[in-house]
Amino acid sequence: MKRNLFFQRTTFIVTGILLLGGLGFSVLASIAFGNANISLKDVYSVVLWELFHPEHLSGYATGAVHDVVWLIRFPRVLLGLAVGMGLSVCGVVMQAVVKNPLADPYILGISSGASLGATAAILFGFGTMFGNNSVGIMAFLGAMATSFGVLFIANVGGKANAGKLILAGMAVSAVCSAFSNFILYIANDKNGMAEVTFWMMGSLGGAKWENVSVILPIILVGALIFWTQFRNLNLMLLGDEVAITLGTNLYRARIIYLILSSLMVGFAVYSAGMIGFVGLIIPHVIRMLFGTDHRKVIPLSALLGGIFLIWSDVACRTLLENSEMPIGILVSLIGAPCFIYLMVRKSYGFGGVR
Repeated sequence: MKRNLFFQRTTFIVTGILLLGGLGFSVLASIAFGNANISLKDVYSVVLWELFHPEHLSGYATGAVHDVVWLIRFPRVLLGLAVGMGLSVCGVVMQAVVKNPLADPYILGISSGASLGATAAILFGFGTMFGNNSVGIMAFLGAMATSFGVLFIANVGGKANAGKLILAGMAVSAVCSAFSNFILYIANDKNGMAEVTFWMMGSLGGAKWENVSVILPIILVGALIFWTQFRNLNLMLLGDEVAITLGTNLYRARIIYLILSSLMVGFAVYSAGMIGFVGLIIPHVIRMLFGTDHRKVIPLSALLGGIFLIWSDVACRTLLENSEMPIGILVSLIGAPCFIYLMVRKSYGFGGVR
């Protein structure tokens, strides 16, 4: 038994180190890819200048190469890291909170709320006081409002549980989708409809240092908070009745986790639009390899999610010449077959049940 535990712990540590190294490599390597043909020497000269300001690289302080590498590519890579981490960790948490292996960060209607906010901003001009960020901020507000609405409905007539949260999420999601479609129908704005469609496909193209400097710390802090809560998340997989017999009432923890998850997903939606499947697939891949202990699942999912979205974005930038594929399309093309595989894999278990 001790030898088996030692092997499992060693495997987890080694995998974590490899993924952390892979994440660092992904960040540094991915900035070299893009439609603009820039040599590796120029790319890393710009990065070294911005990080350390060596005198012999002062020629890279300004210019087109500097702007492409430092103002476009680098923040885009870090945004992909943040969004991938956030969606993956929130996927882990949502699946535990509602005790449903098919849950992802959008199961509580967050995606529909964000879509409604963005649609209203694009077609009706809501949120114009936010300037150029009006669409993203309205999407964020829509996601947060939807999350609180779901929590309120689930608590009507008694305390919320996993089943009530799922049903409330489905109902609110249907209402938000109906309103979004109604706005699209009455607006009769072809340009606006095209913009809404593109936003719903997801993109990291709007990454800026101002956004990344806010979103990345929030995602990292949120992931660390959830990592410290691994015991409660493990209990949630066993069910409320078992948790109560062990002296733990998970009701308050479930509400706090949902609010924090909604905050993280709201910022991800604000910065990158709708990107599905990341929060569904990544946690399952980690569970297939390391089991359901959230002490392992959360950090490994965060690292793998960041790596996955970084390279997905690289593919979106390079697959089509002089064009860019929306990242939501590519992720869905990858995620759907993986999802089907997980469904037919009989040896895979969730929550300790095969």
